[in-house]
Amino acid sequence: MIINPIINIWIMTSICIFIILIGISKKNKRDIITKAVISFLLFMINLRIMIPTSDGKMSSNNLDVLFVIDNTISMVAEDYDGNKTRLEGVKNDCKYIIEHLRGAKFSVITFSNSAKIDIPFTNDTDAVNNIIDSLDVMISMYAKGSSLNAPIKDMGYDLKNSAKDISRKRIVFYISDGEITNDEKLKSYSDLKKNVDGGAVLGYGTNKGGKMKVKKYSFSESKEYLEDNTQNTYPHPKAISKIDEENLKQIAKDLGIEYVNMQKTSNVDKILKKISRDISRDTQTFDVNTCNDTYYIFAIMLIMVLFFELINYKRRIAIWKR
Repeated sequence: MIINPIINIWIMTSICIFIILIGISKKNKRDIITKAVISFLLFMINLRIMIPTSDGKMSSNNLDVLFVIDNTISMVAEDYDGNKTRLEGVKNDCKYIIEHLRGAKFSVITFSNSAKIDIPFTNDTDAVNNIIDSLDVMISMYAKGSSLNAPIKDMGYDLKNSAKDISRKRIVFYISDGEITNDEKLKSYSDLKKNVDGGAVLGYGTNKGGKMKVKKYSFSESKEYLEDNTQNTYPHPKAISKIDEENLKQIAKDLGIEYVNMQKTSNVDKILKKISRDISRDTQTFDVNTCNDTYYIFAIMLIMVLFFELINYKRRIAIWKR
């Protein structure tokens, strides 16, 4: 049995005690029991008790797929497939790739001011999709400019670990708009080529560019368009981010993979078909940590209790009016 509380257990305990105390204050035995039952059901719902299920068979293949994702501020520029943000496109496209290469192991590296391995190679696509869903750019006050050199070290580490198993093929999807805004020169990725068997550099953005709406402060939920402070005019015009395909094509050349400009998800289909030809499939049994949620059982019980309480309340109001 696993618990996965929605809110802190101690906070929920305090809320439940408060509800029971309201019942006690009315000095009505029936009210006390009802409030106690409601509190118990709320507490159980909040616990989110999950029951592990039995292991199941999964289709596996010989691919290790590495996503290297640029999450600098420019990735929220609104020029993907119309006026969607580049990051929206990245999320949809990554999930599309995961679905079409199901059975592979996936890893995610993100980079902005620095790089990090968000998840090492794993068969757990739910965990990978959760990482993809949670992608966001940093708050503008912490941004220090875009560098495409940040992920090289972590990519080398991830790919080298994968290469220990010679039966597996390493696929890289390097995802960026290619912009460099911190005056660094693009370093070579060619040292990584020996451990890359396929994939593509996926370029996001347009030559026209797009505006970027971001959070300025960590304590604020509101977003505003980034301004171009390099201009002498006031008010400052909105900053525009444009794709730099020259950098992206150079990275693709260094890694020995293709470059694809992404303005719609289907642009990656050609690459996926090419990868699929080299897939070796077999069926194995894995210890899958899947769990069945039970909170809905207590939620149904709570709804029933509240429904009968509502009927009781209306009945008492009707008697009182007489």
